Amino acid sequence: MHRLGWASQGAWGLLAFVLGVAAQLQQAALWPLWAMVLALVLALGFGVGACCWGRSRWAMLVGGALLGFGLTGLHAHSRMAGLSPELEGRDIDVVGVVQAMAQRQDVGWRFRFAVEQASDGAQALALPPQLYLGWYSSSSRDEVLAGVAVLPEPVQAGERWRFRVRLKAAHGQLNPRGFDYELWLWEQGIRATGYVRQGRGDPPPQRLEQTGLHPVEWARQQVRERLLARLGRAPETPGDDGKAPNVAGILAALVTGDQAAIDRSDWDVFRATGVSHLMSISGVHVTMQAWLAAVLAAAFWRRSALWGRAWALRWPAPSVGAVAGVGVAMAYALFSGWGVPAQRTVWMLTVVALLRLSARDWPWPWVWGLAAVVVLALDPWALLQPGFWLSFVAVGVLLATDRTHESSGQRTSMEANGTDVVHEPVPWGVHCRQVCARWWGTQAWTRRLWALLREQWVITWVLTPLTVLFFGQVSLVGLLANLVAIPWVTLCVTPLALLGLVWPGFWDMAAWALQPLTAWLSWLAAWPGASWQFAMPPWPLAVLALLGGTALVLRGPLAWRVWGLPLVLPAMLWSAPRPAPGAFELLAADVGQGNAVWVRTATHSLLYDAGPQYSAESDAGHRVLVPLLSQAGERLDVLMLSH
Repeated sequence: MHRLGWASQGAWGLLAFVLGVAAQLQQAALWPLWAMVLALVLALGFGVGACCWGRSRWAMLVGGALLGFGLTGLHAHSRMAGLSPELEGRDIDVVGVVQAMAQRQDVGWRFRFAVEQASDGAQALALPPQLYLGWYSSSSRDEVLAGVAVLPEPVQAGERWRFRVRLKAAHGQLNPRGFDYELWLWEQGIRATGYVRQGRGDPPPQRLEQTGLHPVEWARQQVRERLLARLGRAPETPGDDGKAPNVAGILAALVTGDQAAIDRSDWDVFRATGVSHLMSISGVHVTMQAWLAAVLAAAFWRRSALWGRAWALRWPAPSVGAVAGVGVAMAYALFSGWGVPAQRTVWMLTVVALLRLSARDWPWPWVWGLAAVVVLALDPWALLQPGFWLSFVAVGVLLATDRTHESSGQRTSMEANGTDVVHEPVPWGVHCRQVCARWWGTQAWTRRLWALLREQWVITWVLTPLTVLFFGQVSLVGLLANLVAIPWVTLCVTPLALLGLVWPGFWDMAAWALQPLTAWLSWLAAWPGASWQFAMPPWPLAVLALLGGTALVLRGPLAWRVWGLPLVLPAMLWSAPRPAPGAFELLAADVGQGNAVWVRTATHSLLYDAGPQYSAESDAGHRVLVPLLSQAGERLDVLMLSH
């Protein structure tokens, strides 16, 4: 076991890198390219100086900050090319390839499109390399709202098409604390959006060929269609709104990452019970599948050694399990669409596995910080996403509060060096009985149950301030829901759904396994006060609440830990200041082509119009106004409709 004394000094450089990324993201304007290159050169110089000056802490701090600042600037410069303003709103003929699995919408399809040729009929045009296009139904508005509209012809990943499109620069709606759609497009590398034209005089869309490009995305789409065709919409236990949960859509989301397959009513139940993170391809799923693969691979490797396989004795079983786990995590993330949360998890697991393969006793803060640095080096804008903070804070607090960390250091090091291999063969039946006895023994079972309860309680308590800050909502039944949902979804439903890729009968088994869970969640969501809405506090209060929540769960005397409670209360009790008597505040919400004007006085709130309704499942009231009012902690006194 090798203690790395320099790791504590290097931790300052990791922290400075994160601060450098944050400083660059807060710049009002992007600095010139030469300034970013200069920052990287200076960072290299300070890094060399830190090694020559005996690992100077100040050199590591300055070098790490410059490295994060300059690397983020280079990322931004690589994505600056966008749509020329004179091309917005014009009819453009494009030829290209569908890059990813199309997402079904209420009135059509949304898909990524790689442009190969573009022209306006007279001359060739330069467009961003990747577009996000919509192909909507030409049915009337009444047919769309009634749900009988005829959808356009589905597109397949890898197909080459010719479209006439109308484009606009990538931007989103500008509402306080709302979802930053423009940031999401930027992070995905999409610099323009648009829709397929189908009016009079427009040439019809033309499928040219199946190119065979993007085979993984094509396979995802085929699996999704087969799964939905096999399961359809079965009449499972109705949700709290009387509508049956769409089990097929949930399984499609778990297998292929198609979150649009989940109905809006099901998302409402998941948010009310605090399990939304389980119903999309998140870090929990990727990590648990990697853990299962690592356990199975390590167990097989150990048994191979007992059977006399010489090649099984050359590498320790934990190392083989770590490599297998990372491989499965990467394969699962790729097949599920390679979303940004899944990418972050894969890079985190890769860092942890590589450090473990080095057979050194790395301090947990160093491993935690290095994983964050690798994620931000590849995707600096992850620092602006709630998922980044929720996942890293949860992992960090669990590592900091792990009571077995010190006692397990020697055991972990021995496993990493392969000294856990048993050289005396044990009959398989005896081995199974021993494993079952150790696992299901009264004391072992009690310890594992208590550890599970404690970890879930720690995560729930510590992440509550961040949940209020990011979403303005806290699920009071989230602890009960997650205690059942996390192991059931990750260890039962998701593996069965993935085995359906081999034999479709497993999809039926996964659907049956999902039914009692949806019934449990629907019952919890129907409880009075199942979730509370809070006014979203300013970030300083949220930081204080996070520190207070962490202090309450850290090890130490209770008399010291209770002092964290006063730090939590200001964020939970904060309310948005109202206008002074005799004054009013007016907010015109950005809802697209429509009106939604919110007026506040010292004692009352009025909403004038509620925005447009786009389809039977999508309207501005649900997407924009309800979150806006909830996150402000407001209740309306008057709703006035102009027509």
